Amino acid sequence: MTELSESHDDPFAPHLAALAVLDDRGVVAGWSRRAQELLGHPDTAVIGRPAFEILVDPGDLPAVAEAAAKCRRAGGWFGVLTLRHRDGQLVELGIRAHELSRGGGGREWFLAGAPAGDVLEWQRDRAVLDGLYRQCPIGLVIHGPDQRILRVNRAIERFSGVPAADFRGLSTGRLLLADDARKAVDRVRQVMQTGRPLVYSEQFVRLEQDPARERVALVSSFRMEDPSGRVLGVAEMIEDITERHRAQRRLALLDQVGSRIGTTLDVAETARELAEVMVPHLADHASVDLLQAVTRGEEPTRAVAGPVVRLGTCSVGAQQPGPPHPEGEPVEFGPGTPQAGCLAQGRPVLEPVLPPDWVSAAGRQGAQAPDLGAHSLIVVPLAARGLVLGVMTLWRSRRPDAFETDDLTLAQELASRAAVAIDNARRFTQQQQTAFALQSSLLPRAVPDQSAVEVALRYLPAGAGPGLGGDWFDVIPLSGARVALVVGDVVGRGIHAAATMGRLRTAVHTLASLDLEPDEVLSRLDDLVNLLAAEQEAVGERPLGEQVVGATCLYAVYDPVSGRCSLARAGHPPPAVTAPDGQVALLDLPAGPPLGLGGLPFEARDIELAEGSLLSLYTNGIIGQRHMDADVGLRKLCAALARPAGALERTCQSVVDALVPSRPSDDVVLLIARTRVLPPDSVASWQLPPEPASAGRARALASAKLTEWGLEHLAFTTELIASELVTNVYRYAGGPATLRLIREQCLVCEVSDTSHTSPHLRRARTTDEGGRGLFLVAQMTERWGTRYTRDGKTVWTEQPLTGTPV
Repeated sequence: MTELSESHDDPFAPHLAALAVLDDRGVVAGWSRRAQELLGHPDTAVIGRPAFEILVDPGDLPAVAEAAAKCRRAGGWFGVLTLRHRDGQLVELGIRAHELSRGGGGREWFLAGAPAGDVLEWQRDRAVLDGLYRQCPIGLVIHGPDQRILRVNRAIERFSGVPAADFRGLSTGRLLLADDARKAVDRVRQVMQTGRPLVYSEQFVRLEQDPARERVALVSSFRMEDPSGRVLGVAEMIEDITERHRAQRRLALLDQVGSRIGTTLDVAETARELAEVMVPHLADHASVDLLQAVTRGEEPTRAVAGPVVRLGTCSVGAQQPGPPHPEGEPVEFGPGTPQAGCLAQGRPVLEPVLPPDWVSAAGRQGAQAPDLGAHSLIVVPLAARGLVLGVMTLWRSRRPDAFETDDLTLAQELASRAAVAIDNARRFTQQQQTAFALQSSLLPRAVPDQSAVEVALRYLPAGAGPGLGGDWFDVIPLSGARVALVVGDVVGRGIHAAATMGRLRTAVHTLASLDLEPDEVLSRLDDLVNLLAAEQEAVGERPLGEQVVGATCLYAVYDPVSGRCSLARAGHPPPAVTAPDGQVALLDLPAGPPLGLGGLPFEARDIELAEGSLLSLYTNGIIGQRHMDADVGLRKLCAALARPAGALERTCQSVVDALVPSRPSDDVVLLIARTRVLPPDSVASWQLPPEPASAGRARALASAKLTEWGLEHLAFTTELIASELVTNVYRYAGGPATLRLIREQCLVCEVSDTSHTSPHLRRARTTDEGGRGLFLVAQMTERWGTRYTRDGKTVWTEQPLTGTPV
């Protein structure tokens, strides 16, 4: 009953309409029961009487007379007339009249009437149905139960380019390519069998007669049934959304450019990301070629057409050949090629259809094609901030449709966005190179020659992350054959961190030259870091309360004479000691606060190291990589160091291989020192009492020892040095003196006492009786100085073992 009530049957159908027959004079000759229901007149009251008298109100006679005249002239008429009901009411009826021919030349008129509202509703339904087939912009396809096409509307004709009449009787999907036809058949069969409609199903519609043209349709399907439930077929509404689909694809590509391109500040990686975004959404093959200057981080010169380096390539399908030049290889664009013109002029090139002889035309154009099947080409410049950085080339070979103007516009937009990311990466590369140059100039280029330890080290700059770190290391020879080992890490990254590292390293050298204890060195460095932070704050380089300058540091002094090592650290990871038997332990040093907190104490610790022990200093980059917890890193470090004694360089490299990834996220410093101990026969020491005769005693002892060592040529100067220094102790210190001679790379002469008074070099006047001792000492030695201990001081001198001092 629902289907019957919703269906709008023809109101003039014989079982629904009021029927009447009039003769040529307008007399009623026939009257149906439905006519009696609508107008109230029984047939006995109207048959044989003029219809104008019974059925027409006097006020409506002119309109009825005009309709009758038109009917006689045309042989029929259709329209709405107002008739009079038996009870006097006026009723609007839709009237359809046509002529009936009788034998003998007489004429009669057959009239069918229905309520005007039903007629108007039926007319609207007919107009809608007619509009669906003739005027509707959305396609309509009617499939029969046998899945053959019964009828299509004109929108399908415009969409496909095939006349509507040619569709009739064709099987579903008959004109489509095989893949698209299969999907269309499955969809119609599913709706036919299940009765469940499909709404907005997306379908590629590629015709056999025009396979190069890609169309996309939005299809809604429903099953048709008669009132009894018999399946009559499937109707499909098909909307051409090709342009919308392309627009969505372009927006998706633009979104991918924003999310996938420029994820790193690496020029080559950005170029590869751009090529991968283009395929397969826009092209079958893509290549990105950048000027060589750009790959080096340099700013390209205007209007330069080469040379270029291919940094990004991508092709569809594993079996598809890629561009002939592999990534990273130089590419030479011959004169007349689209790429050369695009580089020189900065203008895009669109070749929708490449001619068959394109490979051999214009020199070496074809040499840049990915394969000989390429039939369409786009070349767009990669330009940012007014400079052309390179070109992106797109080919189509597998997809039959050619590039269009919209594709060129999209490629230009994508290239423009990617060029900004490439230029940002270029600028970052330039900044990195500047920072590396600065850092390289600030770090030691070679380990200085000294006898205390054998050193192997590794410095690895961060391969990822924004800018350089501030890690540094140093090996500083000290007086008395000792050596200072330093490893530090400045907080932050970039050029400022590298510059701060340079200032701290210079300060460490200065403090080391004063022969200060490790904890005192760190205290002085702490003061310097606070001073640097205050300077930056004073000129507005940092927000209030934000620490700009900070660092960690480990400072160790090793004495090869005694085999003792004094260490202190400021917030730095603890050093590791590997005994000669391979046992590894982390030294339990007081952690100390990082440099820059100010006012907090540092504490040193003295340990004895057996000859051949490994002392390993490092920065947290080696144990605190992103993929590894610091505790795990320390365990791995100890495991890598727990090996029998071997080549120090091999040990150092094995630690790096075990703990450091190929692209570390932070700078890495590893310094391993193997301790040495000077042989006892290379050191001589004597205790001298505080009396005038001690000077002569010092000369005699020094002369005898130098003769024993075969250094008689240094006896005169050494006797004089020892005599002057011991005399100063007797005259100014007032306590016993200790004379020590050390033979290593140079001859060291030391005199220690219990006083903290510092000796001063001055120029004596001609009338002075003294004051010339230290002046003579300075003239006869290569270096001299004073170092202080908790128990007093030591004045030391160094002389080369061969030649004479200058």
